[in-house]
Amino acid sequence: MAADDTLHSLTPGIAPMNRRNVFVALLLLPLSLSAQGRPDALQVTIDQRAAAMADKLTAWRHDIHQHPELSFQEVRTAKLVADHLKSLGLEVRTGVGGNGVVAILRGGKPGPVVALRAEMDALPVAEQVDLPFKSTIRTTYNGVETGVMHACGHDMHVAMLMGAAEVLTAMKADLPGTVVFLFQPAEEAPPIGGAGPMVAAGAMDNPKVEAVFGLHVGPGPIGSVHAIAGSSTSAADQFRIVVHGKQTHGAFPSAGVDPIVIGSQIVLGLQTIISRQVNLNTAAAVVTVGAFNGGLRENIIPDTVWMIGTVRTLDEGMRTLIHERIKREAEGIAQAGGATATVTITRGYDVTQNDTLLTERMMPTLRRVVGAKMVSTGTPSSAGEDFSRFAQKAPGLFISLGVTPASIDWRTAAVNHSPLFQADDSALPIGVRLMAGMAVDYMRLNRVQ
Repeated sequence: MAADDTLHSLTPGIAPMNRRNVFVALLLLPLSLSAQGRPDALQVTIDQRAAAMADKLTAWRHDIHQHPELSFQEVRTAKLVADHLKSLGLEVRTGVGGNGVVAILRGGKPGPVVALRAEMDALPVAEQVDLPFKSTIRTTYNGVETGVMHACGHDMHVAMLMGAAEVLTAMKADLPGTVVFLFQPAEEAPPIGGAGPMVAAGAMDNPKVEAVFGLHVGPGPIGSVHAIAGSSTSAADQFRIVVHGKQTHGAFPSAGVDPIVIGSQIVLGLQTIISRQVNLNTAAAVVTVGAFNGGLRENIIPDTVWMIGTVRTLDEGMRTLIHERIKREAEGIAQAGGATATVTITRGYDVTQNDTLLTERMMPTLRRVVGAKMVSTGTPSSAGEDFSRFAQKAPGLFISLGVTPASIDWRTAAVNHSPLFQADDSALPIGVRLMAGMAVDYMRLNRVQ
């Protein structure tokens, strides 16, 4: 039987093909099977290698968790990362955009350049979970003594990307393209952050990245993935309001202008911006006052108070409108009470935009790794992320991975930035499979023929 006839008999309903088309069809067959959820040889290799290094991933994560470093101070973590990447024989650059580390893996076959990113910094949070690898690091932050904790899961991100680098390096000869590993400092330090300085230092340019992927852990069933096309995480801006009153004795408030009372009214007034002054049918938004400070003792009305807060938006027009309304609200309330208000608003991280086509093309990869029922495409997050700055340089996809321990109800679990935040080590190999899988599948979908 002729080759054309054989192929035709195995694929009913498909017209006979010439020999060239047969070759192309067979060449693409592994990728088409992958898209249907059937793993091919490279994907099986990723899965096996990720599973085999579970203990190593856990050891890395526990070590990083026990030695957290604040934004711009990630010296130990960066060295741990760089030493590992150098041991793999990768091209490694350190001190990129601060304490950033960039490594390049050039595959054995020609193809596109894809980047994978993880953040390294921790938060000024005193850990309250009694773990064997609990952080006991202390520091002074904004004049207040506090603990330092990986309360946002960046310890897991670093371990996962270190693992992905090791897995992909072992497959170097079969990789159809180049992988750039971005270990970023200072994600928790808006409005500057660490992604912008890394981009400015050329982390996405040499070689030129064609697609970039990021992952963030959070509350959810272990292995659940959330990926949404378009706006994924919010713009994150900061505001500072200083209310200038007139200091006086606490027993004679009429002799002065009380900035504490007026400041309190401003806090309440700001809440009406979201509830009464913007159309939330356009896009969700949040205005939060995170700190309020004023006065020294109980019987002195101070001269000034200050407050700081955050604005989260998913729409640029709403972003501008809310900035205007914050200023109007604060200045108007202050004037009505006989005080003045100085309002400063600083633009921070932009909205993270997941490229629509890239998201669609990676969905089969996500579903294969964790199962179709574990992948959701729900609503955007009001969290801010400077992954947005990488995604402004190349099409990007930023996904979320559920890591809540099975013993805890993920619906009521402590969220990121909480001193009670917990993550299960069993999610680490899943993160490796997701990151390595997206890199490999993207390269093969865009490989040089």
